[in-house]
Amino acid sequence: MDKEESRDTAGAFEKLLELVTKLRGPDGCPWDRSRTKEEIGRYLIGEAYEVIDAIATGSRDGLKEELGDLLFHIIFLARMAEEDGTFEITDVMTAITEKMIRRHPHVFGNVTVRNVGDVKDNWDEIKKEEYLRKGITPGLLDRVPRSLPALMKAKEMTAKASQVGFDWQRTEDVLSKVEEELAELKAAILEGQKSRVQEETGDLLFSIVNLSRFTGVDAEESLQGTNAKFARRFAHIEEQLLGQGKTPASATLEEMDRLWDESKGR
Repeated sequence: MDKEESRDTAGAFEKLLELVTKLRGPDGCPWDRSRTKEEIGRYLIGEAYEVIDAIATGSRDGLKEELGDLLFHIIFLARMAEEDGTFEITDVMTAITEKMIRRHPHVFGNVTVRNVGDVKDNWDEIKKEEYLRKGITPGLLDRVPRSLPALMKAKEMTAKASQVGFDWQRTEDVLSKVEEELAELKAAILEGQKSRVQEETGDLLFSIVNLSRFTGVDAEESLQGTNAKFARRFAHIEEQLLGQGKTPASATLEEMDRLWDESKGR
């Protein structure tokens, strides 16, 4: 394939549309024809996270592959909408193009901005105007996507509340709230009430996310970092046990604890 052919964006996009149409057609794939929008939506979220993983690892080939997987599921959802007469993929592309032009008046209009902060302020104002034109008056937290992962959603909710002054003043106050929620969780555990343990666990997690945001730390990234650290250290345990002809299931807790401590120095 020469350079000109590789840049045939329209042709490549058309082939992908035809492929998805074929898969969903009468002579296509029974499994693909049976999929629901909700199911594809769940796959879409997973693919989006794999894109993020590829970015984190710096793999260009991996990023290309994962973007393809993500695009496939977007096209798949659009095809399902076309089948039920809701809209077509061209409507999707037209709508997002118009929206981005509307939300970048400093690029496509005569608005002047001084910095990124001005751009973000304009963006928020334009979004509010769009809601008003649609006759929608959303609450402040209604603008947070309902399907966001819990940690990210907690961060976004508290950040929006902070924008209108509903926030702690000092880090010490947030720490006190975390300690208060931990004490309530301990009490719930002692009482043995599962429903209350669940509620208090959520309260504690929420307060920790709020503390993370308040101190300028991303809770999602922090937990991902700890997950990766746990995975590395546990992999060390497995590797060392394998060299001894054992598995974690056949090893004692004392053996695994020793190897865990050993992994901290690596």
